[in-house]
Formats: sequence, structure tokens, C-alpha cells
Amino acid sequence: MAFDSFADFFAMGGYGFYVWLSYGLTFLALGILIVNSITKKNKILKNVEQRLAREQRIKKAKDMEGTL
Repeated sequence: MAFDSFADFFAMGGYGFYVWLSYGLTFLALGILIVNSITKKNKILKNVEQRLAREQRIKKAKDMEGTL
């Protein structure tokens, strides 16, 4: 093992703050990206579903007009 103890591992030769801060910021950014992507995907799917339902209602209304 390159480090003598876990304290040395976390200290990273005096650069631990910067190393762990960069890991933290990276995982935070990835987490935000994942949440944002899932939220937008769900919003798009909901909009598509609403649009299809609207088109079906319009088609049904036109069919009803044709029978009158």
C-alpha cells in the first residue's frame, strides 16, 4: 500500500483538501446532471402523452361531426 495509514490516505500528502474537494464537486455535478436529465425526460414524456390525448380528442370530435 502506498500510504502508511488511513490518515495519510485522506491527507494525500498534504493535498487531501483539494483532492477530496474535486471528487466531491465532480460527484455533485454528476448527481445534478442525472436528476436534471430524469426530470426533463419525464416532462417530455408527459407532454407527448398530453399531445397524443389531445389529438385523439380532436379526431373523435371530428368523427362525431361527420355523423351528424
